[in-house]
Amino acid sequence: MAFMKYISTRGHADRKQFCEILLEGLAPDGGLYLPENYPQVSAAMLASWRGLSYADLAFEILSLYIDDIPATDLKAICRKTYTQEVFGSKEITPLKKLADASTEAAGTVMYLEALSNGPTLAFKDMAMQLLGNLFEYELARRGEELNIFGATSGDTGSAAEYAMRGKRGVRVFMTSPLGRMSPFQQAQMFSLQDENIHNIAVEGVFDDCQDMVKAVSNDLVFKRKYKIGTVNSINWARLMAQVVYYFAGYFQSTKSNTDKVSFTVPSGNFGNVCAGHVARMMGLPIEQLVVATNENDVLDEFFRTGVYRVRGSADTHETSSPSMDISKASNFERFVFDLLGRDAGKTKALFGEQLGKTGKFDLSADPVFSEAAQRYGFVSGKSTHADRLATIKDVYTRFGVMVDTHTADGVKVAREHIKPDVPMIVLETALPIKFAATIVEALGREPDRPAKFAGMEDLPKRVTSMPADVAAVKAYIAQICA
Repeated sequence: MAFMKYISTRGHADRKQFCEILLEGLAPDGGLYLPENYPQVSAAMLASWRGLSYADLAFEILSLYIDDIPATDLKAICRKTYTQEVFGSKEITPLKKLADASTEAAGTVMYLEALSNGPTLAFKDMAMQLLGNLFEYELARRGEELNIFGATSGDTGSAAEYAMRGKRGVRVFMTSPLGRMSPFQQAQMFSLQDENIHNIAVEGVFDDCQDMVKAVSNDLVFKRKYKIGTVNSINWARLMAQVVYYFAGYFQSTKSNTDKVSFTVPSGNFGNVCAGHVARMMGLPIEQLVVATNENDVLDEFFRTGVYRVRGSADTHETSSPSMDISKASNFERFVFDLLGRDAGKTKALFGEQLGKTGKFDLSADPVFSEAAQRYGFVSGKSTHADRLATIKDVYTRFGVMVDTHTADGVKVAREHIKPDVPMIVLETALPIKFAATIVEALGREPDRPAKFAGMEDLPKRVTSMPADVAAVKAYIAQICA
C-alpha cells in the first residue's frame, strides 16, 4: 500500500506522514505542508457519499489523507467531534436560502452555509474541535506533551482554546493584537480560567502576532526543546478538516453530481478558501471560488492584478470585520505553490526571499497568472464598512436573516459574481453577536445572544500583555513550562 506523504512548499527533502506533521506546524525550511498529490474523488465516490452524515462524510474524506491512524479510531474521532449536541443541528452545516421571487425567477440562488453553531460561534470550530481530539489522541498514543503557540485576529484563538481546554498533555499560548478584537471576542478568550490556557495580548497588529509564531516555528532548537506546535491555518490538519464542509454544502445544494456550485469565502489568511481549492483539486464540481476581502485587500489585489503586496502595520486598516484585518495571508503560499506547477524553488524564492526583501512579488507577466481564474476558478472582490452596513440591512429586511460583518462582506462580493443556474454558497463565518456594535449601527437593534454567553464581558479576565517581541514571548513560554 502506498502511504500518503506530505511535502514542504519550499522543497525540504523530508516526506512525512500525517501524524508527523499534525504536531509540527511549519516545515523545517519555513514552508507549509501539502499532500504530495491530491487524492481524486470519482463519480462513484461522490454518489456513495451523498446522504452520509457529516461525521461519516468527514471520515471518508479524511481517510484519503490520513493512513497512520487506524480507520476504526479515525471514525470514532469524527463521530465524537461532529455531533448535534456540539454543533446544534443534525446537518452540522445546514444551508439557508437567501432568495425571493425575483432571484428565483432569474435562477440566481444564493445560500448561506452555517458554519458558526459550534462552541465559540465561529467557523473555526469546524476544524478546531477535530484538531483538539486528534491532538489528544496522538499525544496519548505517544505519551508526549505539546505546547501550542498561535496567533489570532479574533476567532482562531477562542476556537483553539475551547477545543483544547482541559485536554491532557496540551498547553495553549495564544497571542492576539491588544485592543483590536471585538469586546465579545476578547471576553470569550480572556475569561477562560483553565490552567492550560495562556492568553497573550500583544502591543501591535495581527501580523506582529503571526510573525512571532513563524519566528518561533523557525527556531528549531527552541521549538524542539519546548515541543511547540501550532493550530493556526498553517497546520495542514486544520485546513484538511475544512475541506469537508465544501462537500457537505455541495450535496445539500444539488440533486445530481453533474451539477456545479460556486463558493464565496470571506478571506484574510486564505486558509478557509484554500480548503475550497483543495476540494476543487480533488474533483468536487466547483465553478468559482470567490475571495471576498474587506478594506485590507491584499488578496483581492493579487487576483485582480497579479501583484501580491503585503502591508505594514501602519497600512493595515482597523475595520468592522476585524478577523480579516490581515495584510499577509500565511496560507496563500499553498495556492501559489500549485499555481507555479508545484515548483518549490520558485515558491521559496518568492515567499522565503523576495517578500522579505521587497514586501511584494509580481506574477502579472507570468503566463501562470491567468490560470488563477481560468484553471483554478478564483475571482475576487472587496467590501467596505458602508457596504457591510448596507448588506446587513438588506439581508435582514428582505430575508429576515441577520448576518455578521464578515459574512456580509461575503454576500456583497458574491452578488457581483453569481451566475444563473449555478448555486452560490456563501460561507458564514460567525454569528452576529460577536460584532454587536456594527449590527446595532446597521439595524438599530442588538443581535440575539445565546444564553450561555450572558454577561460574559463582565467575567474576570486572565491575560498577560507584552510588546511584539519574540524574545519576550519565548521567555514567557519557557517560564510557564519550567
